[in-house]
Parts: sequence; C-alpha cells; structure tokens
Amino acid sequence: MRIATPLAYATDPRAGADTVAAWEDDGLDVVWVSEAYGFDAPTVMGYLAAKTTRLHIGSAILPIYSRTPALLAQTAAGLDAMSGGRAMLGIGASGPQVIEGWHGVAYDRPLARTREVIRICRQVWQRETLVNDGIYRLPLPAGEGTGLGRPLKILTHPVRDRIPIYVASLGDKNVQMTAEVADGWLPFLYDPERAADVWGAALAAGSSKRAGDLGQLEVVAGGPLAIGPDVTGLRDLARPLVALYVGGMGAKGRNFYHDLLCRYGYAAEADRIQELYLAGRKEEAAAAVPAQLLERTSLIGPESYVRDRVQAYRDAGVTILNVTPLGADPRRLIAAVKDMAR
Repeated sequence: MRIATPLAYATDPRAGADTVAAWEDDGLDVVWVSEAYGFDAPTVMGYLAAKTTRLHIGSAILPIYSRTPALLAQTAAGLDAMSGGRAMLGIGASGPQVIEGWHGVAYDRPLARTREVIRICRQVWQRETLVNDGIYRLPLPAGEGTGLGRPLKILTHPVRDRIPIYVASLGDKNVQMTAEVADGWLPFLYDPERAADVWGAALAAGSSKRAGDLGQLEVVAGGPLAIGPDVTGLRDLARPLVALYVGGMGAKGRNFYHDLLCRYGYAAEADRIQELYLAGRKEEAAAAVPAQLLERTSLIGPESYVRDRVQAYRDAGVTILNVTPLGADPRRLIAAVKDMAR
C-alpha cells in the first residue's frame, strides 16, 4: 500500500509544496494537488516536480469542463516529462456551482464527458491523430468555426504512452464507469466498513467490463492521521471541512456529499448539517457532524488502533492510503504509517 497526502489549497502553495517535498525522505509516495477555484493545480505540480525526485504527483482534481481533453492530455504529458514519468492525472466533474458560476460552462453529461476525456487523453499520449465524433468533435466539422481545422497529433513524444488516470466519483453510475475505464478511483469521505455496501455493486459492474490491460483498479482513500494516547480529540478538526462539503458544496437535491452521508445511514444528520450550513450557521453545522463518521474516516488514536485502521483500509481494497498528518511532527507520522502499510 502506497502512502499519499493532499496538498492544502487554501494556504501558501510554495510553503506547502516545500513541506511535502521534505516528506519524500520519510516514505511519502504520492502527493495530490487540488484546484477548486483557487490557484491552478498544474503550476504547483510543476514546482513539486522540480523539488522532488521520487514522489508521484497527481491532480485531485482537474475539472473536465474547464479544459479541453487535448489540453488535459498535454498538461499531464508536460508534467510527466518534467518529473521523469511521475505524473498522475486525477480528473472529475466538480459541481454545477463551480463549473457554471466560476467557469461559465454548462454542467451537462458528466459521465459521457469523462469517458470521452479518458479516451482522448490516451489517444494523445499514444500519438494518434485525433478524430472524435461525440461531445468533443475533433476536428471541428465543416460549417463551424473557420473551416480550417484538421486532424492533428501531439507534436512532442510523451515520456509514457499511458499516464494513469484517476477519477473522483461518488454516484453509482460514475463509480461504475470509473471501475470500467479508469486506472484509479478517488472517493471522498470513504468509510472502509461501509464502502462495500454503498459502492460494491457499482464497482463489480464496472470491473466486469474492464479491459485486461488496465490491471487492478487503484483505490485512493484515507483521512486525518495522528498517533498517540491522547489524540482522539483531533478528529473534531475535520468537522468544518465535512460540514462544508455536506452542507455547502451544492444546492439541496444536488449535493453528492449529502447524498453519500444518507447512504451511510446518516440521513437525518445530513439534512440537519445542510439546513444549518445553508442558513449561515456553520459552527452549528460542524457540531452536527456525527462523531462515528469522523472516527471511521480518519486514522487517529493510539498506535495499535491506527494500525488496525490501516488494515481496515487495506481489507476494503484501498491501494493508496491518503493521509493528512496532524500535530507538530508530521514527518514522524508519515514514517510510522508507511511502516504500518508495508
């Protein structure tokens, strides 16, 4: 099991990248760089490529609506070249509020778009001439634009012709598609004890159609990490973030994270969190996050307890353990959890 960490996107990206780069020596295998509607991810990822030698660098996530498939492929190929073959392309649909409010692009057909993006990216890396007749029409057909478009292939030679693609997905159809065509899966608020009940059927359906050359689906999940006899109170630090996603990342009826909590069995709590958050009562919304959810989506407790949690993630099929170390000595925590995951 590989060890990964997310790079915080609401802080100084250079300082954060410098910190994470130092963890490479402690056994960190992967760093994920988010984008949302703050700094762009590829700029930070290029900086990380220059600061590291072994660390794999992934986007988590680049929205599929804000870049063309060809540009997503170029970005990943560029990072792969600058890092010597250490790029990981994490993509996702994001949500309507960001896509339509920030990017000004209609949020439509997310599954079909994701599938086409994956196919076109792989065609680019294999230096195929791009011709596509779907949501993305390549080249643009006669009668649209200037009429000068012609089929093209990437000018440069990618370091790898198969850069791993990870998809952030939560809904059944999206998870099924991910298990069918992607290299890896990026779920959120992953409870290893309940994951099979929520996503097992979708993963099995997608895996049954999976091409043999794709290999095993990588699963990336984890949570906050702290090890010690008196650290369980640190679980509460995740309350504001969970409340933000469950309460504020989408309108009523269009919030994937609210729906996930309902499927976990916290329907009443999810409704309450959303009601409070949308009313501007964010602290009360955070207080309403179930303690059991915080426990099951983290690795916080005595060493023996954390070791059991690592095993629980492994038993659930997680192949990349994604942790956020808490406390004054994050390097010790990375080294410790790396040892547990061997």
